[in-house]
Amino acid sequence: MNSYSYLLDLAVILLCTKLLGLATRKVQMPQVVGALLAGLLLGPAVAGVLTETSFIHEVAEIGVIVLMFCAGLETDIQELKASGKASFVIALCGVLVPLAGGFGLAYFFNRPDMIASDADASIFLQNIFIGIILTATSVSITVETLKEMGKLKTRSGNAILGAAIIDDILGIIALTVVTSMADPSVHIGTVMLKIAGFFVFSGVAGFIFYKVYKAWTEGASRGLHRHVIIAFVFCLLMAYIAEEYFGVADITGAFIAGLIISNTERSVFIQTKFDTLSYMLLSPVFFASIGLKVILPKMSGMIVAFSLLLMLVAVLTKIVGCGLGAKACGYKPYQCRRIGVGMISRGEVALIVASKGSAMGLMSSAFLGPVVIMVVFTTIITPILLKIIFKKGPDLPVAKEKEVSSYYEGASILRGEEK
Repeated sequence: MNSYSYLLDLAVILLCTKLLGLATRKVQMPQVVGALLAGLLLGPAVAGVLTETSFIHEVAEIGVIVLMFCAGLETDIQELKASGKASFVIALCGVLVPLAGGFGLAYFFNRPDMIASDADASIFLQNIFIGIILTATSVSITVETLKEMGKLKTRSGNAILGAAIIDDILGIIALTVVTSMADPSVHIGTVMLKIAGFFVFSGVAGFIFYKVYKAWTEGASRGLHRHVIIAFVFCLLMAYIAEEYFGVADITGAFIAGLIISNTERSVFIQTKFDTLSYMLLSPVFFASIGLKVILPKMSGMIVAFSLLLMLVAVLTKIVGCGLGAKACGYKPYQCRRIGVGMISRGEVALIVASKGSAMGLMSSAFLGPVVIMVVFTTIITPILLKIIFKKGPDLPVAKEKEVSSYYEGASILRGEEK
């Protein structure tokens, strides 16, 4: 009977994540928060009903690959051109300032007399990794809030969208460098050579696949299931090759696979099909698995202090970093504040990065609880702050040719989210 216990585990996870997801949605929070809470309540932190088995771990691994593939699909390269130089500057400042803030905070706390680390990587890399977690931005929460308020097509809303797209790419590059350096036996020169080799390989293989796949899919009058299957095969192969042959994180390979397919005619159709797979199985298991890893009895006074400061640093570094970037690009003070607040939410992106780092020995298990708390906090606080900050100042529209919201609107219509 024990060999079939994974079926019961899966049933409990799916039921609890859905029920708590619906509950969190009732109070205007994303269902991701509900899935996290389900993992926390079911795991060792509270009830101790479930632990992370090898089955849950492997399903969660596939889940994170699919999530990053979908993130790549959402990153339209044409939209990057529309977003312009300003979005790049905002994104760059929104990565560098949180990176420095996270590193500084970890540098202070990550030591034996404060919070002892059980991670394998060097202390320097562990501290850098905390900074990388803070660079992430989850634009989905901001997009939904701005759409609800009717502010998505303002200059501020457009800048947030453009910067968030570039933010993801910069974060992935930083993650790739740090995860590749996780093995202390590998020389830095070898690491950089492998990373460069991977991006060259991705460029060549991606160009060939893009041309063949585009011609094949455009030859059909509509989206077909075979298009989705081949896209998924490409995603899995890129994830495998990245990890196995180049020592680059598998999620980087998956993201680049999505990025390559994002410019094809069937990208939104493919995204809708992956949404079903992710929504029904992979995402609930992945987010619940993070909750299962958190052990609250280890939340000492020092951990509580770190958690509070991490939340503060997470909020302030995005507001300051993105706000300064916007100021440098000529945005008005009220627009700078809006852009900074719009980039606060970390959401699923930070959880994906934290999960990968934890598995690779780049982050101590003691820091996972504070990271989860920070993600939940920024997810809750972002919509509230956006509604307050958008009440001040006029809503200047953005020129049609510079809009960066086309993907989100097109996808939501196809998914039946808009009537």
